Amino acid sequence: MVAAGMAGLGLGFLVAAQVGPIWLLCARTALRNGLAPALAVGLGAACVDFLYACLGVAGAAGLLHITGLRVGLGLVGAGVLLLLGARTLLSALWIRAGAETDDEVASPWAALRTSAIATASNPLTVASWAAIFAAASTARFTAQPSDTMALLLGILVGSLAWHFVLSVGMRLLGRRISDRGLRLADAVAGLGMIGYGGLLGLRTLHDG
Repeated sequence: MVAAGMAGLGLGFLVAAQVGPIWLLCARTALRNGLAPALAVGLGAACVDFLYACLGVAGAAGLLHITGLRVGLGLVGAGVLLLLGARTLLSALWIRAGAETDDEVASPWAALRTSAIATASNPLTVASWAAIFAAASTARFTAQPSDTMALLLGILVGSLAWHFVLSVGMRLLGRRISDRGLRLADAVAGLGMIGYGGLLGLRTLHDG
């Protein structure tokens, strides 16, 4: 059980640490809006990761073999990422004189909601966790129900731990960055999310 929990902790931490749209959203939120909203982004992503990991254990990834459902979820996910990326990029281009808004991440609750929607709308998330659990099963980390639960809780804690490290680090960095630097960070994050959204959409249409 301890081994399964430690394995889950490592998996949750390493999967969350991969640079992706939520990574960019969390980093940008810490730089622009402060620690609490950034931590809320991490909490939303970690909770969805935990939920999808549970679905992976339950075999729900098989639903993605239904072409219409897979394509629909993929296009929704692409649309969410493209929208977030476009708004983030616009905030880098506009003069920050109060004309633009950061409604998606302005408060912890809004940040939590945005993060959960962006993470949950990507069907590749549940597919990834299903593949991870197939490997974990081979390694006998899910031999007993208690081991499976320890693995799942470890994933939740590991994902939260990474987002905490990222949020604190970016917040400390943000205090030393000029407004021009923050606009550059907005541009990088926006372009990154647009890129991920476009890639998801193209891949969905190609595979569908």
